Amino acid sequence: MLKKTFLFFIFLSLVCSAFSQEVRSPEKFLGYKAGEQFTPHYKIVEYFRYIEKASKNVKLVQYGTTNEGRPLLAMFIASDEYIGKLDEIRKNNLQLAGIEPGTGTTNTPVICWLSYNVHGNEPASSETAMQVLFDMVDPANSQTKTWLKNTVVVIDPCLNPDGRERYINFYNSVKGAMPDASPAAREHGEPWPGGRINHYYFDLNRDWAWQTQKETQARLALFSKWLPQIHADYHEQGYNAPYYFAPAAEPFHKVITAWQREFQTIVGKNNAKYFDQNGWLYFTKQEFDLLYPSYGDTYPIYNGSIGMTYEQGGISAGLAVVMRTGDTLTLADRIAHHHSTSLSTVEMASAYAQKLIDEFKKYYDSSRTNPPGDYKTYVVKNDNIDKINALTKMLDRNGILYGFGLKNSVSGYDYISGKTEKYDVGANDLVINAYQPKSVLLNVLFEPKTFVADSATYDITAWSLPYAFGLTAFGVKESFNPLSATLNIAKPAAAANTHAYAYVSGWQSVNDVKFLAALLKKGIKVRCSEKPFEAAGKKFGAGSLLITRAGNDFAGFDLEVTQTAASINHELTPLTTGFVEKGADLGSDVIHFIRQPHVMLVTGDGVSAEAMGEVWHFFEQQINYPLSLVRYKDLGRTRLSDFDVAIFPDGNYEDFPSDKLENWIHDGGKLIAMDAAVGQLVDKKGFDIKKKEEKKDDKTDDKNKLPAAISLFAQRDNDALRNSVPGAIYKINLDNSHPLGFGLPEYYYSLKLSDDIYDYLGDNGWNVGTIKKDGYISGFVGQKSKEKIKDGLLLGVQSLGRGTVVYMVDDPIFRSFWENGKLLFSNAVFMVGE
Repeated sequence: MLKKTFLFFIFLSLVCSAFSQEVRSPEKFLGYKAGEQFTPHYKIVEYFRYIEKASKNVKLVQYGTTNEGRPLLAMFIASDEYIGKLDEIRKNNLQLAGIEPGTGTTNTPVICWLSYNVHGNEPASSETAMQVLFDMVDPANSQTKTWLKNTVVVIDPCLNPDGRERYINFYNSVKGAMPDASPAAREHGEPWPGGRINHYYFDLNRDWAWQTQKETQARLALFSKWLPQIHADYHEQGYNAPYYFAPAAEPFHKVITAWQREFQTIVGKNNAKYFDQNGWLYFTKQEFDLLYPSYGDTYPIYNGSIGMTYEQGGISAGLAVVMRTGDTLTLADRIAHHHSTSLSTVEMASAYAQKLIDEFKKYYDSSRTNPPGDYKTYVVKNDNIDKINALTKMLDRNGILYGFGLKNSVSGYDYISGKTEKYDVGANDLVINAYQPKSVLLNVLFEPKTFVADSATYDITAWSLPYAFGLTAFGVKESFNPLSATLNIAKPAAAANTHAYAYVSGWQSVNDVKFLAALLKKGIKVRCSEKPFEAAGKKFGAGSLLITRAGNDFAGFDLEVTQTAASINHELTPLTTGFVEKGADLGSDVIHFIRQPHVMLVTGDGVSAEAMGEVWHFFEQQINYPLSLVRYKDLGRTRLSDFDVAIFPDGNYEDFPSDKLENWIHDGGKLIAMDAAVGQLVDKKGFDIKKKEEKKDDKTDDKNKLPAAISLFAQRDNDALRNSVPGAIYKINLDNSHPLGFGLPEYYYSLKLSDDIYDYLGDNGWNVGTIKKDGYISGFVGQKSKEKIKDGLLLGVQSLGRGTVVYMVDDPIFRSFWENGKLLFSNAVFMVGE
């Protein structure tokens, strides 16, 4: 009997040993060493699915798909003790945050989340992710087993599969039998648009808070169900740069806690220990700051995590490249560096597990009982239900709690006037109380002016949501709880299916634009009113849509129009007569026919891919209206007469075809020039736009006069900031009687990314958006730039023959989160020139 028992245990040991041998490394699974070639995304997926079957200590979650149908994965790794309790751990973590009911226990494993390859042409990190996964599940790795005793590790191997595959496919298509390390080799020069961005050319590492993209929405839905204590975001930078790891550079947002700062240094020193041992170069506390809320480090920080960015030199490096130093950087080197910081981060998560859990709880306890910032309640006036719905959708995605209505009036900071004002809160006004788990994120997204301790920042410095959405808001220092958790407005009732004379739709939001687009695609004729009017007991503003039976007298007209409105939850008012109660009747000359425009969007070399992608995404994913993407280099052979509207996004256009465009515009075309594209029309024949001349000091003409101050080489970066505008909000005066301003108030909040400003247009143009001396609202603006941005044009329309030119100096749909500008842009497409 003893002999049989002994043999049984030998057999069991052999089985376990066989099981151990079945967990293959990436090298054994793929058939090549890390760094010898790039791994296609589908093989990364295969490896993760293989590990799911080979290891009992993992759980693989597919949390979404990309625009091109590729899976988005997250692998959860835990010890034998915890792998079966993952949902229990998750719920406990949310209880510690006060998001789930219950008290939660701090006797729980720390959650360490590693995100790789958010920028597609920074591919070394996805290769690293496979090796880190193997290290975590390798039965022979006693070190990682020790870490997993108190740590749950989450690995997202590729946040941007579509961008990664764009880069990998390019590289594999041009490389030779051996890598060419010469920086001049074609394999180191990505073609437009590059692999950094997703399918719609969005930078996913600028989208965490806004969640405009499919990949981000899916990822944050999973992330918010866990709220890890640590989040590390893996990147690459220019290949000549040494490795960067935390602690981060200033500016830090003032809400970042002392512990969040301290632990960055703890991890940084541990990373440095391993880099020192290997003689690898690195830097900290430079370039990569913690301010803009939509990064992969700041967004987790504002949600209670320790968020960190890791940057390996490697963009465009291919499999090998010679750096300025003469050294050759290989893909294997890049993987090794990322691998080191990955393991170091998990090591520190385990070493400080209890402190991390305790501080996480402390963070959320403070959020609920002592929210940061001056304002304890935010009230947003509900004078545009579609914009309120868009804002609450963003709040929902970010887990920010809100309600509607108050019993009383409030006194608070008026975002529009910049002064303390009294306001009578309506029953349907949005009310957000700061005493809630996400109060830190709420404060960051709603604060009117973001404090910037160091102006040398990596991204925009202003983003306050009331300005971004164009909504009237008040910051109130007292705490008020909303009366209702839901909006007490009935959904728009479907218009009665009667024999209406006409139907009227308002024109105030993207939802109205979506309705117009749906009608035009169905061939239904639509008109708009140039002036406000009253009918059926309601007031309608300039730009309101009119769908008359005249011109649409086909069978089923009423049903088609009303069902189209109902399909997008759109309010529609039927009219029984064209005789209005106030204003111009429906047959007057202030009622204009809206043509169904054929739209061309210019793409390709010279065009900003991200700016072009914003327009592409807006048409396809937001208003569902067709447009043609035409390469800039193909314009010479393009028959422009096939198009009614041509959109030139931000870009640097070589040999701008102004003559051909001028002729097309004369014949009735409409050119929309955006951002830097406006500057390319300066001094071009037929175009009236001119750069605003800077006033010069008469004394500067004295050649013998010394400059007022001698610039120091060490101050060159600070000197450059004097001409810098890294994203600031300006209030501009808007002529909303002009079609470009339809549906908007007499002002518009513009996000400026440069100090570009132009002279007022002459007799052939309309100065629709102008700026005075007091237009600055929020964000960093250099001294010289601030002196320049005044008394000039930012939005203009010029008549040219039978056509028009629309000048939009700033990007109105920046990163698709600047909701206020989407109607402005739609006016340029559909209203101007009709």
